Amino acid sequence: MQQTTHELEVELGQHLRELRLRRNIDQRQLAERAAVALNAIKRLEGGKGATVTSLVKVLRGLSREEWLGTLAPQVSISPLQMLKDKPRRQRASRSRGASRV
Repeated sequence: MQQTTHELEVELGQHLRELRLRRNIDQRQLAERAAVALNAIKRLEGGKGATVTSLVKVLRGLSREEWLGTLAPQVSISPLQMLKDKPRRQRASRSRGASRV
């Protein structure tokens, strides 16, 4: 069963809280480090949402901005380009006068 948006926000908040606690940083310190309001930290950790800007700043404050790269991994080649570059099938030509078998 697919998680709801709220469930995903709660899960993300729990991950952020666990990471903050593992680093032994309180919410106020993280807010200062990330240059966001204390309420932004509380909302994020509580699964109540926040702006993308706040999330990015908090991830930077926790030195985990690489998490953002996992959201949309860079595509090395476009699937559409692969179709365009697909080699056309070629057939050997029959010489004139050759009979079919």
